[in-house]
Amino acid sequence: MKKKVHSIASMLATMTIATFFLSTIFVELFGTHEAVAYVKNLIVIPGLFILVPAIAAAGGSGQVLSKSRQGKLVDAKKKRMPFIAANGLLILIPCAIVLDGWASEGKFDEMFYLVQSIELLAGATNLTLMSLNIRDGLKLNGKLRTSNARVS
Repeated sequence: MKKKVHSIASMLATMTIATFFLSTIFVELFGTHEAVAYVKNLIVIPGLFILVPAIAAAGGSGQVLSKSRQGKLVDAKKKRMPFIAANGLLILIPCAIVLDGWASEGKFDEMFYLVQSIELLAGATNLTLMSLNIRDGLKLNGKLRTSNARVS
């Protein structure tokens, strides 16, 4: 049951961040300022109310599962988690809230796009780290085979 909760929470958190990331890029490229404001608002409400519990459940269940496991893959996952959490709490959530406020006010200036660039970079970083954790989790469960053979 713990593994199932961890798996679902991890995938939900990763897919939520991916949705935020892709929605931001697509609305900036193809949408109006009103569409940008709408997406920024959806990211905050209900988005953060989906993401924060999913990340908490993934992190908490991961901690519980890691107590009974050892090895390089477990250690790698444990080392990534503080960066994922700090990035989310210190960069992604504040950026989302600030950008939502600015977008709802129609404030699309250089500062908006600077903060949005920071948010996208932090989001890409978290997506990468979370994807590596998912890969390592699949390896730990034997659902992803590792190959030591080199292709010439």
